[in-house]
Formats: sequence, C-alpha cells, structure tokens
Amino acid sequence: MFATSLGDDGAELRPLEPWQADEFFAHIERGRDFIGRHVGLPDRAKDAASAREFLQSYADKAAADAGRIYGIWMDGTLVGGVLFRTMDPAGGTCEAGCWLEPSAVGRGLVTRAVTVIIDWALGARGLHRVEWRVSSANEPSINVARRLGMTHEGTHREDFLHQGVWQSTEVWSVLASEWHKHRASSGS
Repeated sequence: MFATSLGDDGAELRPLEPWQADEFFAHIERGRDFIGRHVGLPDRAKDAASAREFLQSYADKAAADAGRIYGIWMDGTLVGGVLFRTMDPAGGTCEAGCWLEPSAVGRGLVTRAVTVIIDWALGARGLHRVEWRVSSANEPSINVARRLGMTHEGTHREDFLHQGVWQSTEVWSVLASEWHKHRASSGS
C-alpha cells in the first residue's frame, strides 16, 4: 500500500478504500458533530454499510477518473481526509475538499495533505485548475484556501440547505501557473 508522509509528526496520507469502511465509520463517529457542522459527509456515513457505499462510490469515481479520496492518519489512526469530489481531466479541472475530526485540528494536516493532492493533479495529471468550494461560515477551510494561494472568485448566496439552514458557498481556485509560482515562493 502506498503512503505519503506529511511531515515528521507521524502523519500520513493514504488512499481510503471500501475495505476500510469500519475504520472510516469509527472515525466519522468520533467526529460526527464537528465534521457535520459544515459538510454532509456524516449524513452519507450513518453506519458501516453506508460508509462502505460512500467509499465504494469513490472507488468507482477513481476507476472512471472522476474523483479520488484519501485518508489522513496520525500515528496509525484515521483522523481526517482530503478528496477530489469531482475530476474532469478532459476539461482540466477538479474540485478538492477536506474534513477532520476534532483531535486533528490545528496541526496543519489539511494544508499539507491538500498540497500533496494539488501537486499531483496539476503536476502528474496536468490539470489546469483546482477549485475549493466552502461554506462561508467555515472559516478554517477558507483559511486553508488562503494558505494554498487560492483566489476567492465569488460567493453563491444561500445555494444549499445544510441542517435546515441555507448556506452560502464561497468558490476559491488556483490555476496551474499560479500554483507553481506559489510553491516556488513558499520554498517547497
């Protein structure tokens, strides 16, 4: 199995696959309320069976070259993840996203993990644009977009209903040319 180190703190990025549904579900249970504040992932993984279905949907997306999902492990424990919710290689675009359980917050894990997947998408895959769509109320995720050198393109006002409340979505993005400059200026 492949794993990518996210630094010297024991954090790793690995593919998240259907056979890991029980571990994924246990992780979602640990962070259900926290994760669900801004994203619907906990609603998709209500039990081990639906967790497996969710992971299978990403295995199917990976097979169709239409998306990917990766877990973030700290010292052998799944604590979060990053994904390409959508990928359109022919169109040169993808949408990245993330989630963490509370025990993993504040360590830079998402920024490091998303850097790895953006490097892959814009480098190895040769895509042109990565989007980051985030609830306007999710300041930590907006801060990730800023740290990644993304540009705020605009806000879709009250465009989705989450937990009975209309939410607005901010759209951030980075183009391949901008990403390469950002990486060069950040020294990584």
